[in-house]
Amino acid sequence: MEDEKIYFSMLEVQTMTGLPSSTLIYWEKKFPQLSPRRDGHRNRYYRQEDIDLVKRIRFIRDEMKITRIEAIRRELEADNRQTDYRQKTAELLQKIKQELINIRSEL
Repeated sequence: MEDEKIYFSMLEVQTMTGLPSSTLIYWEKKFPQLSPRRDGHRNRYYRQEDIDLVKRIRFIRDEMKITRIEAIRRELEADNRQTDYRQKTAELLQKIKQELINIRSEL
């Protein structure tokens, strides 16, 4: 059985989410549930649940067009299943789109 990675560096999270470190750090201040671990050098290490939260915040902000921090907090607290469904659907559609682009480039 392959060991799954538990912690991800700031650079890895930036790559996974497409967000700059400044946004991630700002969101840490605004969303208390986002709290990556830090080592003795103050480097941040994110767990998968932190990354999922970042992706959810980004989805609410970018796809649902909810931009006020207070409104995003309310959406997160509502634990809205509709939001989860919409986010997962959007992610799946993005993967399908990328696959189609890859197939097209091979033709």
